Amino acid sequence: MTRIALIAHDDEKPEMIDFVRTHEDILSGFDLVATGTTGKRIMEETGLDVERKQSGPLGGDTQIGAEVADEALDGIVFLRDPLTAQPHEPDITALLRICDVHDTPMATTRTSAEFLIEGLADE
Repeated sequence: MTRIALIAHDDEKPEMIDFVRTHEDILSGFDLVATGTTGKRIMEETGLDVERKQSGPLGGDTQIGAEVADEALDGIVFLRDPLTAQPHEPDITALLRICDVHDTPMATTRTSAEFLIEGLADE
């Protein structure tokens, strides 16, 4: 089964929830993993089951990066806030780098996220 990670910074969480609701039919066919608060909100506001990792600042981004390194993820939707400094910026940079190293697609905008999940659904 296709496995994707869903991550959203605080200001982007409403956009992530809207994205997931809009694409719930596609996402219901995927194995979903998310960082802590993002996963909790998705489960509370949709009918989807999500494996929750730690919150991003508490190591969740690193846990998802480990899944990329283990080639256990097919893609990541990471709606990040590029205008706000994050206290765990080194973890975010490491996640971006490990995705590049392992050629794992990461979408960081809603439009790219739509292309990502539609492409993975066609596999």
